[in-house]
Amino acid sequence: MNDVPGSPIRSGIPEHGRVPKYYAVKAELEALLDELGEGGALPTERELAARYEVSRETLRQALRDLLIQGRVRRRGRSTVAAGPKLEQPLSLASYTEGVRRQGRVPGRTLIGLEQLGADGQLADQLRLPAGAPVWHLERVLLADGERVGLESTYLAVARIPSLEREFDPGASLYAFLTEKLGIGFGAADERIETVLATPREALLIGTPPALPMLLLHRLTRDTTGTPLERVRSLYRGDRFSFTTRLEPDS
Repeated sequence: MNDVPGSPIRSGIPEHGRVPKYYAVKAELEALLDELGEGGALPTERELAARYEVSRETLRQALRDLLIQGRVRRRGRSTVAAGPKLEQPLSLASYTEGVRRQGRVPGRTLIGLEQLGADGQLADQLRLPAGAPVWHLERVLLADGERVGLESTYLAVARIPSLEREFDPGASLYAFLTEKLGIGFGAADERIETVLATPREALLIGTPPALPMLLLHRLTRDTTGTPLERVRSLYRGDRFSFTTRLEPDS
């Protein structure tokens, strides 16, 4: 039995004891990755298949599982051991704060900042008239220069008319709103689901379309309870986990 926190019960081995061949190879590869350490390159597929006496397809299935888990990543033509996943708190702290707390360097690449007319659902969420102008800010999220997510934010133009002129798209939007404009953040509603990226999203983030993603929908209000922003954040499932603290009801 594996007693490491977060590990599968009985190391993932069924009660009948029969283990699929790819899973046995995966266990061997995990031990090898532990020896290599972050950034260490695995031998070639041909070498690994010969070492474990399995077909290339069986080996690739094991590697696909490790890629989805975030244990390995691609570097050119090589497969290397990945570092630990980024732990993003489920709180009103910004992405920048969450990444910095783990000793990583946050960053963002601007995809676009434009004005749109709010459709019915967005207008309702932000308590705006249908068709009211809203900012749409879309950015790729970075950690130590690696693309790890894609974020789309919608805000009322009437509330923040200076966004295009004064905001640095590479910086924290939360810091801009609080420090420059004096807007305080109140409560937020957030929903998380697992999805696959669209072809466009996969291209922007630089991942295979089949890689599972964590999708967060957030509606944030200011301290008066007025809706402030709607955010759609897409995070790589192999590079992110989310944490929160649960308290008993008083």
